[in-house]
Formats: sequence, structure tokens, C-alpha cells
Amino acid sequence: GRDAIILGHEDVRKELEGKVVMVTGAAGSIGSEICRQVMHYSPARLVMVDQAESPIYDLQFELCRKEPFASMNVPIDFIVANVKDKARMEEIFAEYHPQLVYHAAAYKHVPLMEQFPYEAVLVNVFGTKTVADLAVKYKAEKFVMISTDKAVNPTNVMGATKRMAEIYTQ
Repeated sequence: GRDAIILGHEDVRKELEGKVVMVTGAAGSIGSEICRQVMHYSPARLVMVDQAESPIYDLQFELCRKEPFASMNVPIDFIVANVKDKARMEEIFAEYHPQLVYHAAAYKHVPLMEQFPYEAVLVNVFGTKTVADLAVKYKAEKFVMISTDKAVNPTNVMGATKRMAEIYTQ
């Protein structure tokens, strides 16, 4: 029932062109689409981080070998790492110094997170805290947290953890 949002492509280009962009949760449904879209705006480098080996391999195959991405000439790095691992994430930030961070790494499936609340808190709250703190430490220009409508007046574990992450990043 809402009007479509029309992106100002020139505004997006100014935001991304020539910048080092990091996407966490890069191999997920949301993160991978962010990566595909970022590629069109000529970043200086696109750093994709995900803990899931097979999905990030599939994304690597797509972006390196399929058009239009293969001919875009954007330097890209695919990194298998977990946002829960503070030491590893620190290494990645220290190496790449991302200017923009799109944080899409999260557990998002409500029924599963009801069964595994410990994991939901570890990833959605503490993983977000790690990435957000490093974005501040390494002076990223912008940190974008990808959240969910379920964080508004949460009625489940997943929504509550995403709401906590929103509050922390704000």
C-alpha cells in the first residue's frame, strides 16, 4: 500500500564510487543483493564477508564469471569469517579500512531462533556490536544496519535481538 521509493542513482553513485565497501552476511539473500547493487556504482573495492562457505563460493562464481559483473572491473574480496569472532573481524577491518559498512549478517528465521535463542543473541546482538564498534574504531564514514520489521514491538526472540542491535547502533 506504499508508494515505491525511487532511488536517486547519482546520489547513490556519489556515496559509493571510489569507496571501500564492506558487506557482512554477503552471501545471504539480502547481503548478496546489496553486493550486486554496489557493483554497479564503481566502488574502489568490495569486501564481502560471510561465514557460510558454499553460499559465498556461489556468490564468488557469479560475480567473477557471469555478466554483467565479470566485466565491471571492480576489485572484490570474498572472506569466510564470522562476525562473532572479534579477533578475525578486527584483522579484516585493519586490512581493508572500509569506508562504508553494510551489516546484513544476522539470523533471521523466527521459528529457528525460538529454538536457539543463544545463537540469536550471539550473532544478532554481539556480532552487530563487534562490527559496529570496529566501524567506529576504523573511522568508517557510514554504518548501515539491515534490520527487520519484526524488531518493531518484538514478539519473538529474533525480533528482540534485532531490536537490541538497533538500539545499540543508534
